[in-house]
Amino acid sequence: MRSLLELKQYILKYKRLILFGILAILLSEFFYVVIPILIGRAVDNLKVGVTFEKLSLFALLILGSTILSGIASFFTRQTIIVASRKIEYDMRNDFYRHVQGLHYLYFRDKKVGDIMAYATNDIPAVRNFLGPGIMYSIETTIEFVVILAIMFSMNLKLTLITLIPLPLISYLVYKVGRIVHEKYEDIQEHFGTITTLAQENIAGIRVVKSYVREDYEIEKFRKVNFEYFIKNIKLAKVQSLTYPLMILITGISIILVIWYGGYQVIKGTMTLGQLTSFLIYLGYLIWPMIAFGWIINLTQRAAASMDRLLEVMRIQPEIKDTDETDFSIRQINGEIEFKDVWFKYPDSESYVLRGISFKIGQGQTVGIVGYTGSGKTTLVNLIPRLFDPDKGEVLIDGVNVKRIPLKVLRENIGYVQQDVFLFSDTIKNNITFGIDGADDSKVIDVAKIAQIYDEVMGFPNKFDTIVGERGITLSGGQKQRVGLARALIKEPKILILDDPFSSVDAYTEEMILKNLREYRKGRTTIIISHRITSVKDSDFIIVLDDGEIVESGTHDELIELGGIYAELYQKQILEEELERM
Repeated sequence: MRSLLELKQYILKYKRLILFGILAILLSEFFYVVIPILIGRAVDNLKVGVTFEKLSLFALLILGSTILSGIASFFTRQTIIVASRKIEYDMRNDFYRHVQGLHYLYFRDKKVGDIMAYATNDIPAVRNFLGPGIMYSIETTIEFVVILAIMFSMNLKLTLITLIPLPLISYLVYKVGRIVHEKYEDIQEHFGTITTLAQENIAGIRVVKSYVREDYEIEKFRKVNFEYFIKNIKLAKVQSLTYPLMILITGISIILVIWYGGYQVIKGTMTLGQLTSFLIYLGYLIWPMIAFGWIINLTQRAAASMDRLLEVMRIQPEIKDTDETDFSIRQINGEIEFKDVWFKYPDSESYVLRGISFKIGQGQTVGIVGYTGSGKTTLVNLIPRLFDPDKGEVLIDGVNVKRIPLKVLRENIGYVQQDVFLFSDTIKNNITFGIDGADDSKVIDVAKIAQIYDEVMGFPNKFDTIVGERGITLSGGQKQRVGLARALIKEPKILILDDPFSSVDAYTEEMILKNLREYRKGRTTIIISHRITSVKDSDFIIVLDDGEIVESGTHDELIELGGIYAELYQKQILEEELERM
């Protein structure tokens, strides 16, 4: 429950709106509690022979009180509920902004469905507490206190008799609330599992269909969904006990009022009008009792959701600008240097990179080769600070990358990964994702360099073609080339190509490399590739093996050395000859 105190900053932001809503509640409740008194007076006047005019006056007063209470209630909802919606809007923006700043590894270990559940399920649960929860808490508390005060003033003994069963409601709410809290936390976790399963299945629909696994995936989803259904049914059973038990308890109170109150009317110590008012007030008490249980459920749900949200919001971004950041740096030239760099992943005890040292001059092209798992991708991930090294330094233009503002650093790096991610948008918007206001001529230029222009022009909608989620409508090679165009249009000082031609045929790769020779002049370029043809024209080549640099030099020097590079080269020549046969 303490987690809900973290909402104070949002509540204070809209305190005027909320205070106006509380004022509207006070006005609404004033006119609401007056109505039974007017009805009681009217009943007593009927007994002594009231005139039609006086009876009409009572009717008008009751009608006026009802209308005024309704108007005030309308403004209550237009303030407190609106404030809760604004807080929900702010919370969702803050959550998204925070998640965007989290470390790359967080997304590797966290399911997408869980993150989506936070935004789509947990934040609305908190909003329900802030809106209806707070509104009805104030409303019912005022009702309960004022009505009890009126009832005590009318008949102390009858009120005390009436209240005998009511403590049972508090005990019931407490017990049910604890069970609801536990079950709701479990349901929220399971909702994340369902969302992840559905998201992954839809994103991977091509694989599912290729392996004819539709029925298997349907059954798999049905089982998980059924578990979610059962958990909700169990929660509903617990919640369903609350209302009838409250009705039973309040029903006992009504019986006591009719029994003892009727006895007092017979004795003449209480008027019929007073008993009528008393019964109406007792009926009024039923709603606060029921609402109290409902509010407890809302609060328990909101607390469970807030716990989950804070679990994420309290994670501090590991890679960010600090006091050491030099914000006077507005541009970089592209010289890169690694000084005795060691790196291991947080969940691993062994180093992925060990003692890496090399220097790339501004405008040079460097190739990086090595067996799978040798640390090639990890190495280049240190340049845009997707990770920071455990030991050693990564320098750009002689400055530690930790001192360069993240925005400046990453704006000047074009990074093409092997597994290119495309958004469910047009080809043009995917290409221009890294910049604002790119004109069509630039889009066409980079598309031609990436050898994707002719194919795009063959589509009915050309560059306005929607590629589908994760670029599902494009082939692997087409996605890689769109990804390459996206990096090129930034005109970066440093261009990193991480095996970007793995799904491209040899001829297309050759044409792209030819186009890049002119483009990369003056730009520092790093090419990771399993194909020697992609890196052999580099200024120098680094060979990685098990996280260490084992060879470096030009293509000719490494062939003459007769090491790993020469072995890889000979294997590829043999494979090409076998393909020709």
